[in-house]
Amino acid sequence: MSRRDGERPCINLGMAANSTLLCIHRDSVALSLLEQSGYDLVTATNGREGLRLFMSRPVDAIVLDYNLGLLDGGIVAAEIKKVKPQVPIVLVAQDLELPISALRSVDAVVARSDGPDLLLATIRSVLDVKGAPPGEEKLKPSPAAQQRRPNRSWDGKERRQANLAQSATKKG
Repeated sequence: MSRRDGERPCINLGMAANSTLLCIHRDSVALSLLEQSGYDLVTATNGREGLRLFMSRPVDAIVLDYNLGLLDGGIVAAEIKKVKPQVPIVLVAQDLELPISALRSVDAVVARSDGPDLLLATIRSVLDVKGAPPGEEKLKPSPAAQQRRPNRSWDGKERRQANLAQSATKKG
């Protein structure tokens, strides 16, 4: 089932007032916080429906639950990036110990236990990077990076590098 809210007052939080998020997610608390923060939401509760919505509507970013059932979040993210690699994806997972294949196609990972506030900060961060002029993405400090606990919620690139380093140490 998809939902797109009509007229409602928006809180001006940078890009939030004009941003549409595709939420392929089941957590109503996180989704309500995103709505309250001024994001327009298009929602799906499974990967197949999420991919269908992605192909039919323009979105600024995606909030993707890793545990979706048959099509896990890693598979859905890979399919999305094949079509539109510039759309940022924030993966929400119960456990941050995910297969490297699940991390290859996401821009950030947030642990469910970190709560909706960190999810909101991470979404703002990936949207800020998306809107930054080319070459300035890495110069802008990330609000999510400042709020997160060490070793809890990393963006996809940091997580991949850590997993590769750990694999290399085990082999050596």
